Amino acid sequence: MQNPPPDPQAYGTPPPSAAGKSSTGLDANVAAGIAYILTWITGLIFYLIEKESRFVRFHAMQAILLGAAFFVVMIVMRILGAIPLIGFVAGLASIVIWLAFLAVWIYCLVMAFTGKDFKLPIIGDMAANIANK
Repeated sequence: MQNPPPDPQAYGTPPPSAAGKSSTGLDANVAAGIAYILTWITGLIFYLIEKESRFVRFHAMQAILLGAAFFVVMIVMRILGAIPLIGFVAGLASIVIWLAFLAVWIYCLVMAFTGKDFKLPIIGDMAANIANK
């Protein structure tokens, strides 16, 4: 009895949406990965210049929203840090939030560069809605 051929998805082959070139001239997974490098700055650049690849547009928008969410949360933490007694807790929470953001950012970079299709909770659905318009 002969075994069926292996599933190409099981070996990390990029999904069809990440295959091919984007309108930037880069491979779609490379353009999506670069969009995360400076979060909202590079995300905005790639969102504005990308015309064809929904994969790149989605990841660019997700990078914009990730950077904006981090920026807003850190502003709130700075404001809370100015309040006596709450300031110490807010300072510790800021460190934890920064480390969590760093971990999510690295995860996004790796997943985009490898061409994996993924969505962050809450932000991913918002990015998909905006990018598909």
